[in-house]
Parts: sequence; C-alpha cells; structure tokens
Amino acid sequence: MKTTTKSMIALFAAPLAFALPQAPLAAQTDAPETRSAAAEAAKPKVSLKSDVMAIVTQTDADGNQTISLEKPTSFTPGTKLSFGAKYTNESAEEATNFTATNPLHEAVRLAPDADPALIVSVDGGKTFGTLDTLTVSAGPQGQRPATHADVTHVRWTIARIAPGETGRVGFPVIIR
Repeated sequence: MKTTTKSMIALFAAPLAFALPQAPLAAQTDAPETRSAAAEAAKPKVSLKSDVMAIVTQTDADGNQTISLEKPTSFTPGTKLSFGAKYTNESAEEATNFTATNPLHEAVRLAPDADPALIVSVDGGKTFGTLDTLTVSAGPQGQRPATHADVTHVRWTIARIAPGETGRVGFPVIIR
C-alpha cells in the first residue's frame, strides 16, 4: 500500500494557493483605471494562510464519536483531510464579499460529505455553482451530473470580515 509521509504534505499544501481578488468584490465592479490610489490604499487587507489537517474520528468506550483536526504526519490513499485557510482582516476597515478560490490537486477529490452548499467548479475554475447544478461531458452520450470526483476548485465568499477578525474556512477531501 502506498504511504504518503510528511515530505508529501508540501505536495498537498502547494495547491492551496488562493486566488486573491485584486480588490474586495465590493470594489471589483469598478474598472481598475477608475480606482484612485487613495481608494486602493484604503481597501481592507485580508491575509490567508492555507493549511492541511487530518480529520481524525475517535470513539470512546460509550460509542460517542468526536472529530478533531490534527496535523497529519503520514497517511495513505483514502485518508480524509481538511483543506482550509485561516483568514485575518489586518486593516481597520471592514472587508465585504471577500472571495477566495482553492484549486484541488489531482491527488485528492472532494469528500462525499462536503457541505452541499459549497460553491465549486468542475471545469478548471471557469464556472462555479453548487455541485448539484453542474454537469460534465460524458463523451458521445452528452452531459452527466457532476460528482465529487469531478470538482477542480472550491470557492468561498465571506460576506463580512470585521477589522481584526480571524476565522477559518475549509472543506473535506480524500486522498485518491
């Protein structure tokens, strides 16, 4: 059985590079040439730090289960991970409609228990929607409903991030 070790974590963490918008979505409707230097300097600064955590389920003597996120040390295909990002609004201004897009590495697939409301892409990030609204090519047979294995990107839009606020967004994946 193939085992992935700590040195491979970098392989999985590398694709967690988030596509940051050039400006908050509230300002993205303006053409870049119409934004003043002062407006650019005043926009909220939101930092992202990606992480990969192992999803560990433990069952106590009474059969109660607890789920925790832990730093992975080694894992095999079928291991469930959480790909995520911790965000912080580092400015004195509120950030609105902040969007982050996460490409999925080909070595993982979106886990079947991912939130059905998650906004995803199955076409390399060209279009986005909930998984139940997306289709992929089935060759000569036409289109078929997209599945978790077809997901190429996950996108979050955080409606409001207060000055100094920190949080985390994430989604479950399974190593192929």
